[in-house]
Amino acid sequence: MAKMVLLAAFVSINGTDLSSYARKAEVTVEVEDKEVTTYASLGWKEVLGGLKSGELALELLQDVAATKLDSIMWPLLGTVVPFVVRLDSSAVSTSNPQWAGSVLIKGWNPIEGSVGDEASVSVSYPTSGAVTRVTV
Repeated sequence: MAKMVLLAAFVSINGTDLSSYARKAEVTVEVEDKEVTTYASLGWKEVLGGLKSGELALELLQDVAATKLDSIMWPLLGTVVPFVVRLDSSAVSTSNPQWAGSVLIKGWNPIEGSVGDEASVSVSYPTSGAVTRVTV
């Protein structure tokens, strides 16, 4: 099994490459379980997969200069926009898959931290619609 260290992940929101701000990216997807147990289950719980959902969580280094991170994210508040994440910034391939979909920008934390902390922003956005995995 190959091992890897994340050194140059790619993160894009609404077509803007945010990789230079990102220091953590996490894509999670799950399926809700729906219980379908009947008397014929002989005392064992039975489940089926229901609705799928996902989430994109990011930790970003804040930059409030004109045209930088804050001015990119602020106008997106309340909108559904596309996202793309790859383990490496190189081209999509079987060894560098891409996860993509849309997320609801449901919040933005322009200021976060204590005295002496780096200015960073931690956000988590729910997916809207399907999340795809592409290997081209």
